Amino acid sequence: MRILSGIRPTGKVHIGHYVGVFENWVRLQNEGHDTFYFVADWHALTTHYEDTSELRQNTFELVKTMMAVGLEKSTLFVQSAIKQHAELFLLFAMVTPLSWLERVPTYKEMRQQVTNRDLSNAGFLMYPVLQAADILIYKADGVPVGEDQVYHIELTREIARRFNYIFKKEVFPEPKELLSKVPKLLGTDGRKMSKSYGNTIPLITTEQELSKMIMPMVTDTNRKRRSDPGNPEVCPVWDYHKAFGTADNPEEKQWVYEGCTQAKIGCIDCKRLLLKNMLGKLQPIWDRYNSISDDEVKAKMEEGNEKARQVAQRTMNEVREAVQIMF
Repeated sequence: MRILSGIRPTGKVHIGHYVGVFENWVRLQNEGHDTFYFVADWHALTTHYEDTSELRQNTFELVKTMMAVGLEKSTLFVQSAIKQHAELFLLFAMVTPLSWLERVPTYKEMRQQVTNRDLSNAGFLMYPVLQAADILIYKADGVPVGEDQVYHIELTREIARRFNYIFKKEVFPEPKELLSKVPKLLGTDGRKMSKSYGNTIPLITTEQELSKMIMPMVTDTNRKRRSDPGNPEVCPVWDYHKAFGTADNPEEKQWVYEGCTQAKIGCIDCKRLLLKNMLGKLQPIWDRYNSISDDEVKAKMEEGNEKARQVAQRTMNEVREAVQIMF
């Protein structure tokens, strides 16, 4: 299968991205699929257009992080380097009914919930069309997404069907969403992990800094004293244990469960085990990240951009032929 997915460079990559996105991307790559992963810098502008001072640096660091987590065998590229995305987006905009965009659930939800940004721009309304162009220009078979993005993939299929019908040529296949169950990590304060809350844990950090963030984390609020029994299933730290291997180790799982529910261990003891397991996964990533030179990142981007550009150009040749555009 050809797999396509992207991530916006709107800030530092955090642990939630690693567990929810990168681990899945690496798995798909290692299963032998033709994987294309990109930095969605144009998509970042739909909500962060007011300040682009860190956009280039965030893009560069994101590619470096993608290399560090093990995506070396994938095609890594930057969205804005492939101008064909914009051309296909324009053509899709001509055939996509406005009502389709106004009914997108995430559009309505974000307009209601995001109060610290101006989301009245046309780009924000139109981003599902750009997303469809991102996917279909590579004729992707599968798109790894979270549950909140499933509607976007259905909209992409609708746009593909409408384009093929109007121009009487089967240019685009209909991609499928690829859902995977991943632990949902809350922030260090027990709320949703979000940069705006200041409760995220950066993926690229140090052992000392990681310890400073993990040890004070909010746990089961009913466990006020060490002698109070707790419930791992309502404790945010247990979700981290699921993500970093404790739940897959019968001995460690039993130690945490019995220790917490029977008050045999304290929350600090529990977090020390978590920190050990997190370091086991993250230290190799930090080591790779620190060993990757700027020239290697640039070379990887150039290689990926060129491969993506060739695929996108072949698709656009078919599209222009179908639409009967001269140039």
